[in-house]
Amino acid sequence: MKKIKMNNGQPYPLGASVRENGINFSMVNNSAKECGIVFYRRGVEKKERIYFDQKHRIGNIYCALVEGITVSDFEYNFFIGDEVFVDPYAKKIVGNEKWRTGEFARPLLRGGFDCCTFDWKGTSPLHIPYHESIMYCLNVRSFTRHSSSKVKKKGTFEGLVEKIPYLKELGVNSIELLPAYEYEECEWQHPEVSDKALTMEYQVGHIDANLTPDDAEPQKAERLNCWGFKEAFYFAPKASYSAGDSPCESFRSMVRELHKNGIEMIMQFYFPDYIKQGYILEVIKHWVLQYHIDGVHLKGSRIPVTLLATEPLLANTKIMCEDFYLHEIYPNAEQPVQKILGYYRDDYMYDLRKYLKGDQDMLKGFQYQMKKFHPKCGVINYITNYYGFTLNDLVSYERKHNEANGENNSDGTNYNFSWNCGAEGPSRKKAIKQLRHRQMKNALSLLFTAQGTPLLLAGDEFGNSQNGNNNCYCQDNETGWVDWRGLAKNNDIFEYVKELIAFRKKHGILHLDTNLSMLDRYGKGYPDISYHGEEAWKAQLEAFNRHIGIMYCGKDESTNEADYIYIAYNMHWNSHCFALPSIANYEWVSAIGTAENSIVADKEKNTEYIDISPRSISILTGRKIPETEKKPKVPVKPARSSDKCINKSNNSIKKGK
Repeated sequence: MKKIKMNNGQPYPLGASVRENGINFSMVNNSAKECGIVFYRRGVEKKERIYFDQKHRIGNIYCALVEGITVSDFEYNFFIGDEVFVDPYAKKIVGNEKWRTGEFARPLLRGGFDCCTFDWKGTSPLHIPYHESIMYCLNVRSFTRHSSSKVKKKGTFEGLVEKIPYLKELGVNSIELLPAYEYEECEWQHPEVSDKALTMEYQVGHIDANLTPDDAEPQKAERLNCWGFKEAFYFAPKASYSAGDSPCESFRSMVRELHKNGIEMIMQFYFPDYIKQGYILEVIKHWVLQYHIDGVHLKGSRIPVTLLATEPLLANTKIMCEDFYLHEIYPNAEQPVQKILGYYRDDYMYDLRKYLKGDQDMLKGFQYQMKKFHPKCGVINYITNYYGFTLNDLVSYERKHNEANGENNSDGTNYNFSWNCGAEGPSRKKAIKQLRHRQMKNALSLLFTAQGTPLLLAGDEFGNSQNGNNNCYCQDNETGWVDWRGLAKNNDIFEYVKELIAFRKKHGILHLDTNLSMLDRYGKGYPDISYHGEEAWKAQLEAFNRHIGIMYCGKDESTNEADYIYIAYNMHWNSHCFALPSIANYEWVSAIGTAENSIVADKEKNTEYIDISPRSISILTGRKIPETEKKPKVPVKPARSSDKCINKSNNSIKKGK
């Protein structure tokens, strides 16, 4: 190493920061032991050390501006006493560039330098309001790793960029990434190295004094952690997700291209309980400043949500988690200028799954979940997520099948609230296959007609399956990867999702930023939401019922005309006939549906009905009747008297359990 020079440095930011006249190193040492930096020459195992002395100390932070180091030729670690560890603030991690499988030596990880001068080309975070967001959850590797993805750079940030035209066609405008920061995917088990020995007070630290690629014995990882919910190097993008030499540049390029195409980037972060809260704040600020992310979904039981939500720098960054101390964040009845908080809870998922399969006494819970609103927080809705069955498996399995995970099928949730439609797993029976197909469309209809922010699990839009595995965290194979062959096999589901998303975007009454009031909000003579049943304006909410009609009265902002929507939901195994509410100078027309449900008219009573098939949903819209059209209008279907529009049992369709 050529002669280096150490000058007084700056304590913040912690870690290594490239400056014009050198590299500023800053580390925390809470002990009385000597500390400093270990330098590694790239491609050479020779290690050289420099020590901090007391003049480099400010509080418990040691910092120095080091001159004479070429960032392209060196990597580094820190040491305290005899312990050498990876900088918990390292902006780049070296040594884990390849996704690892099979037997190999445990890698010697080092810190690298982020010296990327990046041109954002005028892009910036999009700040899409929650009520206008359509979210899409994915894992970077599994999203494009399958050969059927047809991308050139599979399982990478670049591969995700290749799928942007697909995401735009689908209609999503926000993607949520499972952990995409640096973590070791191998779950190591070594008799001489305990988990405690690998953990610093607040962060991961790897002892490498006696462990190099030359003298380490090969060992087999017990399993792979493909999701990354573990302690990690939180400041660095995951190198094996990059198709190039610079994961920092790859990630920035991905965010830039997403923003250019009107798509937000939300990142998931998992923090174990012992991670310091101040550290968590620094992590989130780093990604917002350096990578222009639009928001975070925080997982862990000791997340400093109040600290994050009141940080001025994050005033327009989405922050999602399960709960908030709203009285601390917005004291004295204060209202947010902009909603940045988002409730991310499973209650919608469980209630809607129960309703979907036909459980008893779910209509009141269904009503609540479909119009749920909070004045200070967004509400994230999902009917499936990565920690559970995919949509296809939700209607194909009643029990988890996680044997391949190597934990005797004891991992993963036992509370799936699923129904297999009459057979466990794949079936050749036409009736079962058709019912499953319709149930998937029903679930998607429930998701995209609810208030709040819908979140779609990647692959659900074309029936991706994980063969009944509801915890694919360690399945780096065709079980855990998205199989894009389903796009051709279930193209009608894909087209249906596109239609639902477009319909939702077109009709503002389905995604309001205020609470539905059941009052005449727009002065059109009808409440913004009302409930109906076999008789108009009269919902039947008894515990044994599984059908309900919901009417919305909104306003078309471009014409100032009323926007009427009527949705008939029937999760019963019998058909039901709904009397449609009359709307002056409008007629009901079919818009979208999961079955061929017909609108019929009773001329004698001057009333319209819709006969809803078992386990199906129909969406109608109000069409204004032109003055030139004759009245009464000619019904689309031959008229029949209302006494013929009755419940019909269907013994071939089994009741959900």
